Amino acid sequence: MIVITGGAGMIGSMIAWHLNQNSGRDDIVIVDRQHHPEQWQNLVHRRYAHYLDKDQLLDWLKQAKNIDAVIHMGAISATTERDFNKLVQDNIQYSQDLWSWCAEHKVPFLYASSAATYGGGEQGYEDDESRTDSFRPLNGYGYSKQFFDQWALRQVSEGKPVPPQWCGFKFFNVYGPNEYHKERMASVAFHSFNQFREHGTVKLFKSHLPEYKDGMQLRDFVYVKDAAAVVAHFLQNPEHSGIYNVGTGQARAFKDLASAVMTSMGKSPDITFIDMPDDLQGKYQYFTEANMDKVRATGYSQPFHTLEEGVCDYVQNYLLQADPYA
Repeated sequence: MIVITGGAGMIGSMIAWHLNQNSGRDDIVIVDRQHHPEQWQNLVHRRYAHYLDKDQLLDWLKQAKNIDAVIHMGAISATTERDFNKLVQDNIQYSQDLWSWCAEHKVPFLYASSAATYGGGEQGYEDDESRTDSFRPLNGYGYSKQFFDQWALRQVSEGKPVPPQWCGFKFFNVYGPNEYHKERMASVAFHSFNQFREHGTVKLFKSHLPEYKDGMQLRDFVYVKDAAAVVAHFLQNPEHSGIYNVGTGQARAFKDLASAVMTSMGKSPDITFIDMPDDLQGKYQYFTEANMDKVRATGYSQPFHTLEEGVCDYVQNYLLQADPYA
């Protein structure tokens, strides 16, 4: 049996999708606390054994048997979250409790870190664990993920109990089906689709750095199906532990993404540039690109969707359909 926290979220529900579709597994326990009234629809196509509220999980685990892995995707993921006490409770302490349970019961523990730990990218984007302490996140969310990465590495270096396999995944800019509940934190692909359908244009932030033209800020956009496939790869290869990037290894411009969305809708691109909100000023990454050598070295050989391929699948097979859920 596989436990997926955040299983009603975007990445969590798509990991369940991958396990259903590609591994034939439905012995899944979905754990979450849903805050959006329509988020339950992320689960309507899933096959799973049980659903738990996040606060039920630790008590449930006390009597659980035959747990093959805990995939911990649950977290406060808003980069604008200002209540650090909430981040400590949900993103750090809850993760520590699950790590400790997995260590005691010898269960693999796979968890979501974040590319937000890299901060502005001054130290690069290599998932070299020896460099973890040098990263400086730009927001509390990123720091909460950084803190847990550092804590996990200390458990290992100090010889404390650790799960038989542990993997932290630094997800870059993930987009794709089942993100519809994320509102402001949903991907630029999703917002672009809705803006264009409603207004006939897509709004992108102006650049505040002279070396980047408007719309040419760069991100490593990774399709959620690829992100789920990488997690499943490590689930199937328990000899590998550590912190790993999950991106494509190729940075692309926001303008490219928005254009791909409109083209996939069968329309000519139309883009309007707007000022960046005050709460993002100084906390905005202008360039991210995952170094994927470490993941490839574990034997992961599947190609990643190109930006155009991923956006086309997302738009035509989900967003334009009457039922957009995977």
